[in-house]
Amino acid sequence: MTSDTTAAPDAGAIASFLSDGFIRIDRAFPKALAEDARTILWRDTGCDPHDRATWTRPVVRLGHYAQPPFRAAANGPALHAAFDALVGPGRWLPPMALGTFPLRFPSPEDPGDDGWHVDVSFGEDNPDFMEWRANVHSKGRALLMLFLFSDVGPEDAPTRIRAGSHIDIARRLAPAGEAGLTLRELAADGFAASADRPEVLATGEAGTVYLCHPFLIHAAQRHRGIEPRFMAQPPLLPREPIRLEREDGAYSPVEQAIRMAIGT
Repeated sequence: MTSDTTAAPDAGAIASFLSDGFIRIDRAFPKALAEDARTILWRDTGCDPHDRATWTRPVVRLGHYAQPPFRAAANGPALHAAFDALVGPGRWLPPMALGTFPLRFPSPEDPGDDGWHVDVSFGEDNPDFMEWRANVHSKGRALLMLFLFSDVGPEDAPTRIRAGSHIDIARRLAPAGEAGLTLRELAADGFAASADRPEVLATGEAGTVYLCHPFLIHAAQRHRGIEPRFMAQPPLLPREPIRLEREDGAYSPVEQAIRMAIGT
């Protein structure tokens, strides 16, 4: 679902978010900001953008970036309006940085990180990332976000999304209560419940942002194109916990999707 960049997501976009688990915001930030950000990222890859012989790895992972181009890209009016619409006004924290950046380069090699998964959001003090956790209240994460800092076509390693899979994860997490489940537990069956979900590719021009339900199942893939793919996949952090019981009934779409999935 593609949303207008000048206004908050409309009723159709919200309905799409509830059913599919994501919306796409075109021109969420200017291409000039994407170009400035790529200049910084290229420097830190240790690769030469003009010398393909230096592109020796299928994926280069870079950390968090808080320089002005990144902060500006994450805090435009279209995105703030969308955060309000999906998470609730005042319920999210403005992104002060973007990361992590998995930069994908054209390569015949298996990147080794292209399995289906859901981004877990707490328990990061455990050195084994497979023991990090998620719970039905999505503790520590209000949205999963995909920021495209380069043009991404079908051959350029676009993130694969299982549309509607946030419903399956909500149902899986609900019986586990506040403690939730580890990534190892969630992945034990290969996310079989979502295997028949439609697969969508997160393509778009530089400046496109996908705003995803935190339970959405997604995966990387090998880069079969020509130019490297620059993308950030930060969380939107909550200012207050996601709540599945509100006295005033003012549920955000993120909360509504969970409630609908578990039959609340």
